[in-house]
Amino acid sequence: MTQPRIVRTLPGLHRAVARWREAHQSIALVPTMGALHQGHLALVRLGRRRARKVIVSIFVNPAQFAPSEDLASYPRNLEGDLAALAGSGADLAWVPATETMYPPGYATRVVPSGPASVGLEDKFRPHFFAGVATIVAKLFLQCRPDIAIFGEKDYQQLKVVTALARDLDLGVKIVAAPIVREPDGLAMSSRNAYLSAPERAVAPTLFSVLKSCAGKIAQGADLAGVIEEGHAEIERAGFVLDYLQARNADTLLPLASTRERPVRLLVAARLGRTRLIDNVAV
Repeated sequence: MTQPRIVRTLPGLHRAVARWREAHQSIALVPTMGALHQGHLALVRLGRRRARKVIVSIFVNPAQFAPSEDLASYPRNLEGDLAALAGSGADLAWVPATETMYPPGYATRVVPSGPASVGLEDKFRPHFFAGVATIVAKLFLQCRPDIAIFGEKDYQQLKVVTALARDLDLGVKIVAAPIVREPDGLAMSSRNAYLSAPERAVAPTLFSVLKSCAGKIAQGADLAGVIEEGHAEIERAGFVLDYLQARNADTLLPLASTRERPVRLLVAARLGRTRLIDNVAV
Protein backbone atom coordinates (compact mmCIF):
# COMPACT_ATOMS: atom_id res chain seq x y z
CA MET A 1 0.00 0.00 0.00
CA THR A 2 1.14 3.53 -0.76
CA GLN A 3 2.61 5.28 2.27
CA PRO A 4 2.24 9.05 2.60
CA ARG A 5 5.47 11.02 2.68
CA ILE A 6 6.23 12.20 6.22
CA VAL A 7 7.30 15.85 6.51
CA ARG A 8 8.34 17.42 9.81
CA THR A 9 9.84 20.80 8.80
CA LEU A 10 8.32 23.89 7.24
CA PRO A 11 10.92 24.10 4.44
CA GLY A 12 10.14 20.50 3.48
CA LEU A 13 6.42 21.21 3.51
CA HIS A 14 6.82 24.37 1.45
CA ARG A 15 8.91 22.54 -1.17
CA ALA A 16 6.32 19.79 -1.55
CA VAL A 17 3.43 22.25 -1.83
CA ALA A 18 5.36 24.42 -4.31
CA ARG A 19 5.96 21.40 -6.58
CA TRP A 20 2.27 20.55 -6.60
CA ARG A 21 1.31 24.14 -7.24
CA GLU A 22 3.77 24.40 -10.15
CA ALA A 23 2.14 21.29 -11.63
CA HIS A 24 -1.33 22.89 -11.18
CA GLN A 25 -2.44 20.09 -8.85
CA SER A 26 -5.28 20.81 -6.43
CA ILE A 27 -4.67 20.19 -2.73
CA ALA A 28 -6.98 18.99 0.04
CA LEU A 29 -6.05 19.34 3.71
CA VAL A 30 -7.38 17.07 6.47
CA PRO A 31 -6.39 18.57 9.84
CA THR A 32 -6.21 16.03 12.70
CA MET A 33 -4.75 15.60 16.16
CA GLY A 34 -3.81 12.02 15.42
CA ALA A 35 -5.26 8.94 17.16
CA LEU A 36 -6.76 8.27 13.75
CA HIS A 37 -9.88 6.13 13.35
CA GLN A 38 -12.24 5.30 10.50
CA GLY A 39 -13.91 8.69 10.82
CA HIS A 40 -10.63 10.42 10.00
CA LEU A 41 -9.96 8.04 7.12
CA ALA A 42 -13.38 8.88 5.66
CA LEU A 43 -12.25 12.52 5.59
CA VAL A 44 -9.07 11.50 3.76
CA ARG A 45 -11.05 9.52 1.19
CA LEU A 46 -13.34 12.50 0.62
CA GLY A 47 -10.27 14.69 0.15
CA ARG A 48 -8.95 12.21 -2.40
CA ARG A 49 -12.17 12.45 -4.38
CA ARG A 50 -12.11 16.24 -4.34
CA ALA A 51 -8.43 17.00 -5.04
CA ARG A 52 -5.33 15.56 -6.73
CA LYS A 53 -3.17 15.72 -3.60
CA VAL A 54 -4.10 15.20 0.06
CA ILE A 55 -2.21 16.47 3.10
CA VAL A 56 -3.08 15.06 6.52
CA SER A 57 -1.77 17.12 9.41
CA ILE A 58 -1.11 15.35 12.71
CA PHE A 59 -0.59 17.79 15.56
CA VAL A 60 -1.95 17.78 19.11
CA ASN A 61 -2.56 21.49 19.52
CA PRO A 62 -1.83 22.64 23.08
CA ALA A 63 -3.54 25.99 22.47
CA GLN A 64 -7.00 24.40 22.47
CA PHE A 65 -6.61 22.62 25.82
CA ALA A 66 -7.30 24.29 29.17
CA PRO A 67 -4.92 23.47 32.06
CA SER A 68 -7.59 21.19 33.54
CA GLU A 69 -8.09 19.22 30.32
CA ASP A 70 -6.48 16.12 28.85
CA LEU A 71 -3.50 17.44 26.86
CA ALA A 72 -1.02 15.17 28.65
CA SER A 73 -3.19 12.07 28.32
CA TYR A 74 -4.64 12.72 24.86
CA PRO A 75 -4.13 9.55 22.77
CA ARG A 76 -0.92 9.65 20.72
CA ASN A 77 0.20 6.86 18.42
CA LEU A 78 2.11 8.25 15.45
CA GLU A 79 3.24 4.82 14.28
CA GLY A 80 -0.35 3.60 14.28
CA ASP A 81 -1.54 6.78 12.57
CA LEU A 82 0.97 6.40 9.75
CA ALA A 83 0.02 2.75 9.34
CA ALA A 84 -3.65 3.74 9.14
CA LEU A 85 -2.88 6.30 6.45
CA ALA A 86 -1.16 3.70 4.24
CA GLY A 87 -3.42 3.18 1.24
CA SER A 88 -5.91 5.81 2.44
CA GLY A 89 -5.17 8.25 -0.36
CA ALA A 90 -3.01 10.61 1.70
CA ASP A 91 0.04 11.90 -0.17
CA LEU A 92 1.76 13.73 2.68
CA ALA A 93 1.61 13.60 6.47
CA TRP A 94 2.51 16.96 7.99
CA VAL A 95 3.82 16.13 11.48
CA PRO A 96 5.30 19.30 13.02
CA ALA A 97 6.78 19.61 16.50
CA THR A 98 5.17 21.98 18.98
CA GLU A 99 8.23 24.23 18.66
CA THR A 100 7.64 24.47 14.92
CA MET A 101 4.07 25.64 15.33
CA TYR A 102 4.69 27.82 18.39
CA PRO A 103 8.36 28.87 18.35
CA PRO A 104 9.91 30.95 21.17
CA GLY A 105 8.40 34.41 21.16
CA TYR A 106 5.17 33.32 19.47
CA ALA A 107 2.59 35.94 20.47
CA THR A 108 -0.37 35.92 18.06
CA ARG A 109 -3.84 34.44 18.42
CA VAL A 110 -6.91 34.42 16.19
CA VAL A 111 -9.97 35.05 18.38
CA PRO A 112 -13.19 34.25 16.52
CA SER A 113 -16.69 35.45 17.32
CA GLY A 114 -19.99 34.69 15.53
CA PRO A 115 -20.53 30.92 15.73
CA ALA A 116 -17.67 30.72 18.27
CA SER A 117 -19.69 32.65 20.85
CA VAL A 118 -23.18 31.19 20.95
CA GLY A 119 -23.16 29.49 24.35
CA LEU A 120 -22.45 25.88 23.34
CA GLU A 121 -18.88 24.57 23.45
CA ASP A 122 -17.65 28.11 24.08
CA LYS A 123 -19.60 28.26 27.35
CA PHE A 124 -17.88 25.18 28.73
CA ARG A 125 -14.51 25.53 26.98
CA PRO A 126 -14.01 29.31 26.59
CA HIS A 127 -10.37 28.87 25.49
CA PHE A 128 -11.14 26.34 22.79
CA PHE A 129 -12.06 28.19 19.63
CA ALA A 130 -9.22 30.70 19.80
CA GLY A 131 -6.87 27.71 19.91
CA VAL A 132 -8.66 26.04 17.01
CA ALA A 133 -8.87 29.19 14.88
CA THR A 134 -5.20 29.99 15.43
CA ILE A 135 -3.90 26.55 14.48
CA VAL A 136 -6.28 26.19 11.52
CA ALA A 137 -5.23 29.58 10.15
CA LYS A 138 -1.58 28.52 10.45
CA LEU A 139 -2.25 25.19 8.73
CA PHE A 140 -4.06 26.90 5.87
CA LEU A 141 -1.18 29.32 5.34
CA GLN A 142 1.43 26.56 5.61
CA CYS A 143 -0.29 24.00 3.37
CA ARG A 144 -2.03 26.38 0.92
CA PRO A 145 -4.91 23.96 0.27
CA ASP A 146 -7.77 24.53 -2.13
CA ILE A 147 -10.16 22.72 0.18
CA ALA A 148 -10.09 21.53 3.78
CA ILE A 149 -12.20 18.66 5.08
CA PHE A 150 -13.86 18.89 8.51
CA GLY A 151 -16.27 16.40 10.05
CA GLU A 152 -19.77 17.35 11.14
CA LYS A 153 -19.29 15.67 14.53
CA ASP A 154 -17.59 18.85 15.74
CA TYR A 155 -20.43 20.89 14.28
CA GLN A 156 -19.74 24.19 16.02
CA GLN A 157 -16.06 23.88 15.09
CA LEU A 158 -17.10 23.33 11.46
CA LYS A 159 -19.09 26.58 11.52
CA VAL A 160 -16.25 28.47 13.21
CA VAL A 161 -13.69 27.28 10.65
CA THR A 162 -16.04 28.08 7.77
CA ALA A 163 -16.42 31.65 9.06
CA LEU A 164 -12.65 31.91 9.61
CA ALA A 165 -11.84 30.99 6.01
CA ARG A 166 -14.51 33.32 4.67
CA ASP A 167 -13.85 36.32 6.90
CA LEU A 168 -10.05 36.30 6.51
CA ASP A 169 -10.21 35.65 2.74
CA LEU A 170 -7.98 32.60 3.13
CA GLY A 171 -9.03 31.16 -0.23
CA VAL A 172 -9.87 27.74 1.22
CA LYS A 173 -13.22 26.04 0.62
CA ILE A 174 -14.43 24.20 3.72
CA VAL A 175 -16.00 20.84 2.90
CA ALA A 176 -18.21 19.20 5.54
CA ALA A 177 -18.07 15.42 5.92
CA PRO A 178 -20.88 13.37 7.51
CA ILE A 179 -20.43 11.86 10.97
CA VAL A 180 -19.04 8.33 10.91
CA ARG A 181 -20.61 6.11 13.56
CA GLU A 182 -20.01 2.77 15.18
CA PRO A 183 -22.62 0.08 14.41
CA ASP A 184 -24.49 0.99 17.61
CA GLY A 185 -24.62 4.67 16.65
CA LEU A 186 -21.82 6.12 18.80
CA ALA A 187 -20.03 8.88 16.89
CA MET A 188 -16.42 7.90 16.26
CA SER A 189 -13.98 9.95 18.34
CA SER A 190 -10.40 9.58 19.53
CA ARG A 191 -11.65 10.17 23.08
CA ASN A 192 -13.87 7.06 22.92
CA ALA A 193 -10.69 5.20 23.92
CA TYR A 194 -11.16 6.63 27.42
CA LEU A 195 -14.47 4.79 27.93
CA SER A 196 -14.56 1.76 30.21
CA ALA A 197 -16.50 -1.28 28.97
CA PRO A 198 -19.64 -0.40 30.98
CA GLU A 199 -19.42 3.24 29.85
CA ARG A 200 -18.99 2.16 26.25
CA ALA A 201 -22.24 0.20 26.52
CA VAL A 202 -24.07 3.33 27.73
CA ALA A 203 -22.44 5.85 25.37
CA PRO A 204 -24.76 5.27 22.35
CA THR A 205 -27.62 6.65 24.46
CA LEU A 206 -26.59 10.14 23.34
CA PHE A 207 -27.30 9.38 19.70
CA SER A 208 -30.50 7.47 20.40
CA VAL A 209 -31.88 10.40 22.42
CA LEU A 210 -30.85 12.87 19.70
CA LYS A 211 -32.62 10.81 17.04
CA SER A 212 -35.74 10.49 19.16
CA CYS A 213 -35.84 14.22 19.92
CA ALA A 214 -35.23 15.17 16.29
CA GLY A 215 -38.07 12.94 15.16
CA LYS A 216 -40.50 14.47 17.66
CA ILE A 217 -39.51 18.03 16.74
CA ALA A 218 -39.89 17.26 13.04
CA GLN A 219 -43.42 16.01 13.76
CA GLY A 220 -44.34 19.26 15.50
CA ALA A 221 -44.00 18.31 19.18
CA ASP A 222 -43.44 21.05 21.76
CA LEU A 223 -39.77 21.99 21.50
CA ALA A 224 -39.20 22.84 25.16
CA GLY A 225 -40.93 19.65 26.27
CA VAL A 226 -38.89 17.49 23.90
CA ILE A 227 -35.62 19.02 25.11
CA GLU A 228 -36.63 18.59 28.75
CA GLU A 229 -37.49 14.92 28.19
CA GLY A 230 -34.22 14.32 26.34
CA HIS A 231 -32.28 16.03 29.13
CA ALA A 232 -33.86 13.74 31.72
CA GLU A 233 -33.26 10.59 29.66
CA ILE A 234 -29.58 11.40 29.16
CA GLU A 235 -29.08 12.02 32.88
CA ARG A 236 -30.95 8.84 33.82
CA ALA A 237 -28.42 6.91 31.69
CA GLY A 238 -25.61 8.19 33.92
CA PHE A 239 -24.31 11.20 31.97
CA VAL A 240 -23.54 14.62 33.43
CA LEU A 241 -25.06 16.88 30.80
CA ASP A 242 -23.39 20.10 29.66
CA TYR A 243 -26.04 20.96 27.09
CA LEU A 244 -28.78 19.57 24.86
CA GLN A 245 -30.00 22.33 22.58
CA ALA A 246 -31.88 22.91 19.36
CA ARG A 247 -30.22 25.68 17.33
CA ASN A 248 -30.41 27.26 13.90
CA ALA A 249 -28.25 24.94 11.83
CA ASP A 250 -26.64 27.80 9.90
CA THR A 251 -25.96 30.40 12.60
CA LEU A 252 -26.09 28.20 15.74
CA LEU A 253 -28.17 30.94 17.38
CA PRO A 254 -31.18 29.99 19.54
CA LEU A 255 -34.35 29.42 17.58
CA ALA A 256 -36.52 32.49 17.15
CA SER A 257 -39.63 30.33 16.77
CA THR A 258 -40.62 26.68 16.83
CA ARG A 259 -41.16 26.84 13.06
CA GLU A 260 -37.63 28.04 12.29
CA ARG A 261 -35.60 25.85 9.95
CA PRO A 262 -33.03 24.42 9.42
CA VAL A 263 -32.51 23.05 12.93
CA ARG A 264 -29.58 21.17 14.45
CA LEU A 265 -29.76 19.33 17.77
CA LEU A 266 -26.45 19.42 19.64
CA VAL A 267 -25.39 17.65 22.82
CA ALA A 268 -22.34 17.48 25.08
CA ALA A 269 -22.16 15.30 28.17
CA ARG A 270 -19.66 13.58 30.42
CA LEU A 271 -19.64 9.86 31.09
CA GLY A 272 -17.10 9.11 33.77
CA ARG A 273 -13.99 11.03 32.75
CA THR A 274 -14.93 11.15 29.06
CA ARG A 275 -16.66 14.12 27.48
CA LEU A 276 -18.70 13.18 24.43
CA ILE A 277 -20.35 15.46 21.85
CA ASP A 278 -22.80 14.67 19.06
CA ASN A 279 -25.40 16.31 16.86
CA VAL A 280 -28.13 15.52 14.35
CA ALA A 281 -30.12 17.47 11.80
CA VAL A 282 -33.85 17.87 12.34
